[in-house]
Amino acid sequence: MNLVRAELERLSARRFVQLMVVLLVFAFAVTAATTLAGSHKPNADELNSAQARAAEARNDMETMFQQCLARQNGTLGQGEMDRYFPQDCSEIDPIRQEQLPIAADFLPGVFSFGQQARPLLYFLIAFLVLFGFLVGASYIGADLNSGGVVNLLLWRPRRVTVLAAKLGTLLGAVLVLALLASVAYLATFWVIGQTAGLPGRLDGDFWRSLGAVHGRGLVLVLLASALGFAIATLGRHTSAALGAAAAYLVVWELGARLVLEIVDARRPDHLMLSSHVGAWLTGEARFFDAQECRGEGDSLCDGFYSLTWQPALLVLLVITGGLTAAAFAVFRRRDLI
Repeated sequence: MNLVRAELERLSARRFVQLMVVLLVFAFAVTAATTLAGSHKPNADELNSAQARAAEARNDMETMFQQCLARQNGTLGQGEMDRYFPQDCSEIDPIRQEQLPIAADFLPGVFSFGQQARPLLYFLIAFLVLFGFLVGASYIGADLNSGGVVNLLLWRPRRVTVLAAKLGTLLGAVLVLALLASVAYLATFWVIGQTAGLPGRLDGDFWRSLGAVHGRGLVLVLLASALGFAIATLGRHTSAALGAAAAYLVVWELGARLVLEIVDARRPDHLMLSSHVGAWLTGEARFFDAQECRGEGDSLCDGFYSLTWQPALLVLLVITGGLTAAAFAVFRRRDLI
């Protein structure tokens, strides 16, 4: 317990961590201030006009769906044959759409919490992922480079215990900070929606969906923190994690993606870590591959394929767990002086 308390004090006292927290608060404040300045409470005339336009848009969707069915049945009029309809009419079935047009869609300059909460949460998660990776890398990297770990081992001469305490303290602190930041962040925009915009549709499905994204985001933040910690431990320096991340983005996400497209490889997005991150965070990600329809006799093939969250999470866990296990194995035997 004393070891964890000491590590927590060391983590909170680091200037880099304090700077990242200040930047986190600054980014939140700028986003909230920009949203508040660009929104207003709609009056009755604006609401009535927006509701009428939303009803008209829903009627147009229903009309187009019925015309698509009429085309399939061969009863569509000649004057409407030049319109584009998908091969599968269920794609434009209003009942199967994730969200139908609502009044908030036709109110420019009005912030709607129900519509904007998920994109805002994605922004928060992206910042927290960067925060966790950088803090995790600098936390252990600076101690290894400065000799702080050696001094700590003189007091508690158990390498695995010390490194586990550092990692556990890091993950716990990042998790608490992420929870507090997300609650304050979403509460701020909820208040903006109530006072200077629209609350939007806040039913049970909305909160369940937002909670699922938030939970996945927290897992992603913890994985990024552990990943930065592990790479910095293997490289004995903070810059090792930063260099590895930059090299991966340039060499693989950009360079290898370009090469795979040139050689016309099948499903190249499956080989990209960013694809698995997106699939895990959203629950499912769709990608286009022209080779999906080669040799297919079905004219309904659209060339898209999906990556679901289960294999995406498995990939993220294997990579993070493998690097973390390697970091512990190397730290246990390596000369630290």
